[in-house]
Amino acid sequence: MPASPSTSDSTDADASPADRALVIIPTYNEAANIETVVEQTLALPEALHALIIDDGSPDGTAGRVRTLQETYPDRLHLIERAGKLGLGTAYKRGFRFALRRGYTFICEMDADLSHNPDDLSRLIAPVRADRADLAIGSRYVDGVRVMNWPLSRLILSYGAGIYTRAITRLPVYDVTAGFKCYHRRVLEAIDLGRVKSNGYSFQVEMKYRAWKRGFRLVEVPIVFTERTEGQSKMSKQIVREAAFKVWELRLRDLFGKL
Repeated sequence: MPASPSTSDSTDADASPADRALVIIPTYNEAANIETVVEQTLALPEALHALIIDDGSPDGTAGRVRTLQETYPDRLHLIERAGKLGLGTAYKRGFRFALRRGYTFICEMDADLSHNPDDLSRLIAPVRADRADLAIGSRYVDGVRVMNWPLSRLILSYGAGIYTRAITRLPVYDVTAGFKCYHRRVLEAIDLGRVKSNGYSFQVEMKYRAWKRGFRLVEVPIVFTERTEGQSKMSKQIVREAAFKVWELRLRDLFGKL
């Protein structure tokens, strides 16, 4: 399904002011959460814009966003894709949209309320103040802040951080965190065409590439709360991809192929 007219990303005609921030929110079957996420995000004092990238949700997620666009015609954008194309490709589409439209601060956030939209202000602040180039909403810096996860999943997630740091030396505790704020210069410096990861490994790869290019990464402590509506997108395939991707990144870096 084509993008709605208000989201055409082929022009710079309506570029935002230089200090404006965009929050990119990929969705698949998030009809139960999307209204709350959008309303809380757009109510923040930073006057944020939001871009929803929906992968053909059969539950009507995109339709709910189109209804919300009537309330926020200039601040809420929607891109509808034909099917489930993956997290990584969704974010890359969103990054290109943001860069073309002149946004300086470009955020990632989940649609399921596991990330508290109110924390966006704290995430954007160090990047806006030029204390960091990439701010990461971290579940594990200065302790563990995860609510309602079974112990097995917590061990898997925390262990993934130890595993990834041991192989890549990436100085980040929450390596798979998907709640982030980039300064546009980070995304301009990374060749998005070379980023092939599509699941949680996408989050690892983007952090690694940013770090290897000398950008400043900072972790901002947040509380992560497991979704109460809808279904988790975690799968064994996503875990396997992440496990192998860290070796690929390290080897590519060692041989100058990153």
